[in-house]
Amino acid sequence: MQTIRSTSEERIMTNSAGKLAARNKIAGGNRMELLLFRLNGRQLYGINVFKVKEIIPCPRLTNLPHHTPEVRGVAHVRDGTISIVDLGMAIRQPAMEKPETHFVIVTEYNRRTQGFLVREVDRIVNIDWEEVHPPPKGSGRESFLTAVTQMDNQLIEIIDVEKIIASVDPFAQGVSSEVLTEDIKAIANEFHILLVDDSSVARHQVERNLSETGVRFTSLTNGREALEYLNNLADDGKDVADEFLMIISDIEMPEMDGYTLTNKIKQDPRLAQLPVLLHSSLSGIFNEAMVKKVGANFFLAKYDADELARVVVGQIRKAAGMKV
Repeated sequence: MQTIRSTSEERIMTNSAGKLAARNKIAGGNRMELLLFRLNGRQLYGINVFKVKEIIPCPRLTNLPHHTPEVRGVAHVRDGTISIVDLGMAIRQPAMEKPETHFVIVTEYNRRTQGFLVREVDRIVNIDWEEVHPPPKGSGRESFLTAVTQMDNQLIEIIDVEKIIASVDPFAQGVSSEVLTEDIKAIANEFHILLVDDSSVARHQVERNLSETGVRFTSLTNGREALEYLNNLADDGKDVADEFLMIISDIEMPEMDGYTLTNKIKQDPRLAQLPVLLHSSLSGIFNEAMVKKVGANFFLAKYDADELARVVVGQIRKAAGMKV
């Protein structure tokens, strides 16, 4: 692991999203940048830099009625109003006292902008996804970790932000009847999809909507696991493109990211015909360029149930020889 910058809170705060994006060349090489921060203790936590828009001193908060306790209020940031979530409370820690003395990490996940209140920011590090691992099995279903890694002999806990967002602002969206026509429902069960996502919340969300569509699915938790699974099928002489209608993969995953997984699939003649949809809370022009670079067939920013279903239905129609 290589630390690319050790910096003060003040210097990190001056990094705009544009400056952070200037380092996007590491993506696609199975590497990522983590923004490290602390909550109530000395434990270091991390989130992907590409989801960070800016870091600011905590602005003046306005209380909102009928919100979960984790939402400490709303604040005016730039030209909009965003919710400020106490990240410590969201992972079952005590509330942070005197929020005005702390910092807010402004992020964009799943097409929504929100702020996370943290005690202090630490620095940005550049790491290999191979050095990032799933959380210990003893973490339990209530854990808000999506992965862990080590730096300078210290454990870094990477937070499952999608799970936190779902806990403080539940998001429920089913597939509309306009997308799921009767002719598709009649044949959907003939088709099988491979789903790859390390976030249990995101994975279950997609699983629910695939179930609505009627297709069968197999779920795995990271790119390395998925590649080994596909390679084993190919080694057994099976045509992977016949086994699966398509693969739906997250981008950010421990051990092997979605970009690397897609690139390896498309470079292997036995797997190359398998359509790949990259489905990620990462969004923007950069990711669209990376999708083309690694050869993915589709890209969707999380999360719109109808958009995802339309891609799946389109693949069903294509495979069944129906009018698309």
